[in-house]
Amino acid sequence: MVDLIPSAGADATGFADSQARSQAKTVLRRFLRHKAAVLGMALFALLLLFAFVGPLIWTVGLSPGPDAKALPGGAHPFGSDRIGRDMLAAVISGTRLSLQIALTVAAISTLLGVVLGALAGYLKGWTDTAISRLIDLMLCIPSLVVTAVLARQSFSVAPSAQNQSNWLTVALVLALFTSWFPIARTMRGMVLSLREKEFVEAARALGASTNRIVFKHILPNTVDVIIVNATVTVAQAVLLESALSFIGLGVQRPDASLGLLINENKNELATLPWLFWFPFVFIVLISLSVNFMGDGLRDAFDPRQRRVRA
Repeated sequence: MVDLIPSAGADATGFADSQARSQAKTVLRRFLRHKAAVLGMALFALLLLFAFVGPLIWTVGLSPGPDAKALPGGAHPFGSDRIGRDMLAAVISGTRLSLQIALTVAAISTLLGVVLGALAGYLKGWTDTAISRLIDLMLCIPSLVVTAVLARQSFSVAPSAQNQSNWLTVALVLALFTSWFPIARTMRGMVLSLREKEFVEAARALGASTNRIVFKHILPNTVDVIIVNATVTVAQAVLLESALSFIGLGVQRPDASLGLLINENKNELATLPWLFWFPFVFIVLISLSVNFMGDGLRDAFDPRQRRVRA
């Protein structure tokens, strides 16, 4: 005979699911109340469309053309540079590459920071000591200088690869030497607190393995911090990559990021200012949109938040 009365376990599972859905709705409602965050999300979506769908609409290539130093408008909405390359096509390509680098850096840094921070906070002992001292060391080193040196060294190791894409190398160097350790330090502090909670003690008493406790019980309770930190890392990566490329130690041709476009046209600021200002404005738009989203997510996930800023 089939038992039509749900078990206590089923009731508990259903209650947990409904509570999670209710919490998700609350977070979404708080985020949508944050006008700057919604504006930032809409702007970031437009930038993604501009970067990844734009080439399908604006099919003008990046090859030099006869219209050198053309003013913005007409056949060249963003003008053209001194050798006749269309600036709109260059900005589309640069925005796409800058976003690719930033998203790659955010993904790698978040994964590395979350895993190492969680292990340091949960295992403690020598594992915590080793990871914490590594984080302290990395925080003491001027990361931009180290990244610039390592990026330049990686390019000079293989001179035969001068005409090959190097954006992934820049992204890896930025991820490994600039962005993961603040995330790891934040995660370590949260996990140190969560490991003493009753649900973790219960899982430990039932014989759950360390991996299961960390990845199934602790990390799901830090999703808010992970999302916010990943969002902020995107904005930081855009600025760091632009700074490296601006001083000639980041992305190299044939790739062209927004920072490289600014570097190549900085001497034209007095005579052809649009070549400098269009890439610069897009760097600012990316950074602002992501930071606005980060602020909105931080407010939405904060359980102590009672009033959401407009």
